[in-house]
Amino acid sequence: MSFKTEVIDKIAALVTAAFGLVAALAWNGAIQELFALIFGEQSTLVAMLVYAVVVTIIAVIVVILIGRAAAKAKREDEVAAASR
Repeated sequence: MSFKTEVIDKIAALVTAAFGLVAALAWNGAIQELFALIFGEQSTLVAMLVYAVVVTIIAVIVVILIGRAAAKAKREDEVAAASR
């Protein structure tokens, strides 16, 4: 495995972990404050769950795109190695 592929793999793993953290933090106090602003102090559980689901879906999509980019880089590296 080339250095470039290893770097992309590590970056993909770190970004994946970062988005997982972002999705987890979406369930926390800052989100509660946002919903308090939007829906008033009586924010409903349903509104909070909808927001958390949307953030999680966005995080999953980004992680999938990053994984595809890493897989593409691996394939390009393998093709380059095979043609040598």
